[in-house]
Amino acid sequence: MQGSNTQRKLTIQDIARLAGVSKATVSRVLNHRPSVNPSLRERVLRTIHEYGFIPNATATGLASGHTRLLGVLAPPLTWPAIPEIMRGVAEYIEGSPYEIVLYSISFERNHSDVLDRILSMSMVSGLLAILPGGLGRYLYQRFHLGLPLVVIDDQKVPAQVPRVGIDNVNSAYTATRYLLELGHRRIAHIQGPLHYLCSQERYQGYCRALEEAGITPDPNLLLQGSFEVESGQRCAETLFSRPRNAWPTAIFSANDQMAYGVMDVAERLGVRIPEDVSLVGFDDNMLSSHLRPPLTTVHQPFSDMGFKAVELLLNMLDSQHSKQQEECSIHLQLPTQLCIRKSSGPPYYLLS
Repeated sequence: MQGSNTQRKLTIQDIARLAGVSKATVSRVLNHRPSVNPSLRERVLRTIHEYGFIPNATATGLASGHTRLLGVLAPPLTWPAIPEIMRGVAEYIEGSPYEIVLYSISFERNHSDVLDRILSMSMVSGLLAILPGGLGRYLYQRFHLGLPLVVIDDQKVPAQVPRVGIDNVNSAYTATRYLLELGHRRIAHIQGPLHYLCSQERYQGYCRALEEAGITPDPNLLLQGSFEVESGQRCAETLFSRPRNAWPTAIFSANDQMAYGVMDVAERLGVRIPEDVSLVGFDDNMLSSHLRPPLTTVHQPFSDMGFKAVELLLNMLDSQHSKQQEECSIHLQLPTQLCIRKSSGPPYYLLS
């Protein structure tokens, strides 16, 4: 019998038949459930050992209604923050019995059909969503129907789901106030896409710092970007095409990518950073400290975000969803840090 059965890959159903128990009992043994009768457990384990059965983790989870897989829903991996977030996720997962399944999405199409198939098959026990965007409302509905879910840095107004992020308003306020303390008064802001909550909040922090200093935000110093390098280039070309006395003495970019675009144009036009114009970004991407000059920027703890988010998700999985509902307003805000480097300094008229 053993020889004939080892010609093909054994299933949980085969082990159940050979051990003379139900498939559910085999599943409970494989998932280390304490409710199994000790004699039945011993019989199942003896059969598994005798036939060299290697359980498929996904199939075992599907049979038991609880897998050891966590889904991670993320924008394309070319986004600068995603590798750092995933590093934090992987660091936490290494010390747990779980594995991750990564679903990379673009915002150009609706992926709810794919998620429907994944969730209807119970392939994952919980979901970590990074910048879910248009899928947010769909995911929040599924959360309230029982899906364990944690969100990182949503683009919309936060719903009542567990989430991890930063205080964008205060972080942008700190960056702008730093420029004001250097003596700058004409501070331009390159804003991110208006439909992103973080863009709105960073603009709010910029305005608050100016108003506290008695400066009315100048609409001529507000430029609209898209969080891409090319949009930073366009905004810089607009600013530097104006008469010299109409230039800002400092630029606060809502992300590092757009700040890179400003640096490209400044180098091409012979605009010196920081002697002619100081520049501050937001994110502290891995490249930012290696530029010439190194970029002053707000450091986001992306790796810590991933670590804390998956920690929160696994804590949810250890509790009943009714408890999740009680804790659905959890909002972890991790601290940021202004990294002062050589792209910023006092305005030129204070140096002369």
